[in-house]
Amino acid sequence: MDHGVWRSLVAHLLWEQRVGGSNPLAPTIDPDALEPPMLARIFRPAKTAMQSGKAKTRDWLLEYAPESARLSDPLMGWTQTSDMNGQIHLAFDRCEDAVAYAQKRGIAFEVLADSTPKRIVKSYADNFAFNRKQPWTH
Repeated sequence: MDHGVWRSLVAHLLWEQRVGGSNPLAPTIDPDALEPPMLARIFRPAKTAMQSGKAKTRDWLLEYAPESARLSDPLMGWTQTSDMNGQIHLAFDRCEDAVAYAQKRGIAFEVLADSTPKRIVKSYADNFAFNRKQPWTH
């Protein structure tokens, strides 16, 4: 094999991989090719419609925002995604602990406001009170 062909082949492969600098085996970092930083959400989850109590609503969760949309499988219709960070759910006792975790690991995050619902205190006896706004009927 001719050395000129070998050198041009190596030069072509290095050019395709965008390798350069003083060390031809070390790739250079293209700032346009860098992925945006992962964004995490820190929030306190609301109770589900199937819950009557407040279980699992006191902890603060750190979840990654979806990086890509879910796709529908053409055969079965199931949804699929290539985003593996969507499976990570970290629970913390306090919001400050979750913020400290994200800052320590350099994770970009946003804290969503705690949405505690207004509690309306009712009792069964209020149905039969004399000062009811609407009369009670059978």
